[in-house]
Amino acid sequence: MVTAVFKRVLVKLSGEVLMGDKGFGISPDMLNYLSDEIRSVYDLGIQVAVVVGGGNIFRGVAATAYGMDRASADHIGMLATVINSIALQDALEKKGVQTRVQTAVAMHAFAEPYILRRAIRHLEKGRVVILAAGTGNPYFTTDTAAALRAQEIRADVLIKATKVDGIYDADPATDPNAKKIDRVTYIEVLNRHLKVMDATAISLAMDNRLPVIVFNLKVKGNLRRVVCGDNVGTYVKESLEGD
Repeated sequence: MVTAVFKRVLVKLSGEVLMGDKGFGISPDMLNYLSDEIRSVYDLGIQVAVVVGGGNIFRGVAATAYGMDRASADHIGMLATVINSIALQDALEKKGVQTRVQTAVAMHAFAEPYILRRAIRHLEKGRVVILAAGTGNPYFTTDTAAALRAQEIRADVLIKATKVDGIYDADPATDPNAKKIDRVTYIEVLNRHLKVMDATAISLAMDNRLPVIVFNLKVKGNLRRVVCGDNVGTYVKESLEGD
């Protein structure tokens, strides 16, 4: 019998993953795939929260490069995450998974406001909770929002879904000699500038001893393997003693 090693998880999805093979927007096929992957974890009885980025629609940092005010650009990015969250909610509910979207910026016509106790109550009742609009503040990434929300809801682990199979010591897309790292400490990630999450997110995880697992979402079944404790991806934690 398959058993999970975590009770409550927060899954961070980049907005780009929703594009699938498209160059922009949301792929219906990818929404269907993501909802199946999340459902496979949900069916184990795990409480699942999700934070989705908005880079498939709008990326605030990139917009500042052509002169847009950073705060304005980030506000647009927050709205993009809400679009993605509502799309993912619809896909999950079509799979029979009760889902709630909560936003850091109030928009009552579309979703609930983020209220910590309500979010935890939804999780306890077996609902997937999608946390949208980042932290509600400019200058903070959705990675930082994921680390913050994971800590607030007392998640056992922050799981970052990516398009590569873990953290590498160099960019595997440009360096053929890049080597995958199976286990690494928070301080190593910061000191070596390993490109996995921004420094604010890693520092927040480190300060609160929140484990982070980085894995390749595009391999079917990987999310389920992660929550069941299989050796998938890269594990980021406080110390490597005992490994």
